Amino acid sequence: MAGERIAVVGAGRMGRGIAQSYALAGAEVLLVDLKERGIEDFEALTQGVLADISADLEFAVEAGYLDANQIGAILSRVLTVTGDSSAVDESPISIAYEALPETLELKRQAFDWVNERLSKQVVVASTTSTLDVDELSAMVSNPQRFLNAHWLNPAHLMPLVEVAVGKTTTESAYETVRDSLQAIGKVPVRCTASPGYIVPRIQALAMNEAARLVEEGVATAEDIDTAVRVGFGLRFAVLGLLEFIDWGGNDILYHASRHMSRTIDDARYATPGIVEQNMKSGKNGLRERAGFYAYEDMDIEQYRRDRLGRFLDLVEYSGLLPAGLRRRKDQSR
Repeated sequence: MAGERIAVVGAGRMGRGIAQSYALAGAEVLLVDLKERGIEDFEALTQGVLADISADLEFAVEAGYLDANQIGAILSRVLTVTGDSSAVDESPISIAYEALPETLELKRQAFDWVNERLSKQVVVASTTSTLDVDELSAMVSNPQRFLNAHWLNPAHLMPLVEVAVGKTTTESAYETVRDSLQAIGKVPVRCTASPGYIVPRIQALAMNEAARLVEEGVATAEDIDTAVRVGFGLRFAVLGLLEFIDWGGNDILYHASRHMSRTIDDARYATPGIVEQNMKSGKNGLRERAGFYAYEDMDIEQYRRDRLGRFLDLVEYSGLLPAGLRRRKDQSR
């Protein structure tokens, strides 16, 4: 990663988070501001960028995750520049991230700049969370090098980045972004260009349902959030949603969905076709060694022990171990 040079077009919260992620890993970052500003306004922007990143780094020092003497070097790798800066031409850029607000006009300005100032071989990644990847790719010369990289806030801390490929995206463009993200400690997941991608779609449903629980008087906001943190959150930090279906049994979800569909809301709790099909095919998870995942050749007992061990570690770290349990002094993970 040391020696790599990337561009981030947009110096707002997302752009600064991406810049910090790469600078922490040793890459040089050009944080490009396309807005027309006077000299004083641009200087204020530059100082604001450095102040925000410095605050994050100082917190990492306080939390024990960074040495204070590293801050200067990290900050020196982030250079805030105007669109016409000669710094853009000084050495090759491997990836250009567009990190501007969610309007087509602003996105087009960013891509016009990329088309004009950067090599036609530079991989271009938008960070949009709402706009269609294939629509945006039409704004980029050589659209086969274009894709979406949806970072989650706070970008410098969240490991996940959803990488959405478009109809024209080449495999090499995807691999360039994937490998770059992995090199800075991120966890990229691949998806197609679908509205909401993965996390926002699941998140919107969960948040709306939590709001409805308050609206319907089922529980207080405090109790709902406690249930999510120490129930929902802990389990799904160890087992993904689909893995959890296999763990507990696809048939359990099938019957639960049908019951809630009848008693709460038919549309909200309608059973997905794939769950019905898995039910008919006897692919109900671990018990049958087939579900969303294949378990034919897996040591099921070892798999269970591994997942439960990770769960206990997380419960312990959260200070929520059941009464009577505590890690023995001769045990460590």
